Amino acid sequence: MLSHRAQYATRGFTLVEALIALLVLSFGLLGVAAMQLKAMQGAHVSYQRSLATVIASDANERLWAALGIGSGTCPSDSSVQAQWLDHWDDALPSVGASSIVAQASCEYTITVTWDDERFSAEGDISTLTYVARLPGAP
Repeated sequence: MLSHRAQYATRGFTLVEALIALLVLSFGLLGVAAMQLKAMQGAHVSYQRSLATVIASDANERLWAALGIGSGTCPSDSSVQAQWLDHWDDALPSVGASSIVAQASCEYTITVTWDDERFSAEGDISTLTYVARLPGAP
């Protein structure tokens, strides 16, 4: 059994313990909230990158369709690019800067660029480049 003096000395100790535990818990919850924010930002970046891949793949499919319509001759990049950009104009921020560039022997470089707020110091631009080779005659 504790003496009267020992009971009096330990009276506010549980309150201090509770306040310290609350402080440690609050720091832990702030860390969890920061991790959740980073995870959501990563998921958004992944979504934008996946959408850019779908956009580039669509340009490739449009080139293949134009090759089939053109009886085996390589389609011009400008004929496919206008429809492609009109279709995907609102999908990513400022995706209108994207392009299809024709090269020799039915090889096309498809470039998808869009604004990305993560890279404000570098100009807010992210780029995905996709190369498509068609078996047509130039």
